[in-house]
Amino acid sequence: MAKRTALYDRHIAAGAKMVDFAGWELPIQYPTGPKEEHLIVRRAAGLFDIDHMGQILISGPDALPFLQHMLTADISAIDAQRAGYALLCYADGGVVDDTFVYNLADRYMMVVNASNVRKDERWLRWHSKPFDVAIENVSDTTYMLALQGPKAATILQALDGGSSASLGHHACQRIDLFGATVIVGRTGYTGEDGYELYIPTEKAVDVWDALIEAGQPLGLAPIGLAARDSLRLEACMPLYGQEIAPDRTPIQAGLGWAIPFTKGAFLGRDALAKERLESPVQKLVAIQMLDRGVPRHGYPIVEGQETVGEVTSGIYSPTLDAFVAMAYVPRRLAAIGTEICVMIHGKARRAAVVKKPFYRAPDPN
Repeated sequence: MAKRTALYDRHIAAGAKMVDFAGWELPIQYPTGPKEEHLIVRRAAGLFDIDHMGQILISGPDALPFLQHMLTADISAIDAQRAGYALLCYADGGVVDDTFVYNLADRYMMVVNASNVRKDERWLRWHSKPFDVAIENVSDTTYMLALQGPKAATILQALDGGSSASLGHHACQRIDLFGATVIVGRTGYTGEDGYELYIPTEKAVDVWDALIEAGQPLGLAPIGLAARDSLRLEACMPLYGQEIAPDRTPIQAGLGWAIPFTKGAFLGRDALAKERLESPVQKLVAIQMLDRGVPRHGYPIVEGQETVGEVTSGIYSPTLDAFVAMAYVPRRLAAIGTEICVMIHGKARRAAVVKKPFYRAPDPN
């Protein structure tokens, strides 16, 4: 049976359609529908229940060298009260998971994908023996919400008395809400300005209710998983199991910017360096349909009768009013403007490679 978050009753009361996602019963949409929810986030703000995500604390004298060994990013470059994107990789360069790492000054917090929480914890513990570190999975006691959209800052500051007003992009800080210490990071997965909040689980309902009350006059609404997926895809943000996976590397996925090879040794470095030097056989590109058809995950990219690639994620984009996708194609087909064909219901439909991302929000700073 799927687990329920502390906000399950709130979702039911709001008329949400619930689905099983990574072992959790979560809202996929509310009565307004995914298209309108998507547009609400783009023009105002949305509130997401993302408690299915995991949080793992790393502390101890060797916390920094341990994370430098485990992750692709240069963790030493993430200053205190900052956060950064990083990947866990296997020795062959395949992706264990992608994460956000918060430097909380006295410890680090890794935020990991719902389907990978236990796997990631085991992976970290397996490699921790040479290091003096403590690893604590706090997913069950930490509740995660996302507040995203151009009005998110105004809504949050109405609750915290303005204490988050100076929080810059990818910065984090501790604030007090309802007598509890809440970690707030100015990060997100929608392409919009916004925040991710890490709350003691027992305070989750109080914070949710207060954010809804403070935000409704500004257009805030609860948002489901369907709109979350279309928002992240417009921003060309990868999803584990689709754009990145054990048999896909960050180099293929265009995430080389998250791999500073000059930082020194880390798991997967040699394989990733080899692929970068030799150039990947396939590249992840953004495509927009020229013919009618919805490019779904797993649909083949074809040349004549030959399958040469595949769609990883595809949606109707409410912002562009077009069908778009990300797909792996051979390098020779990866240039912007190249026409390719997606096999949809047995017919080859034309699409064009376009610049990533499909949508970019104005810089909040």
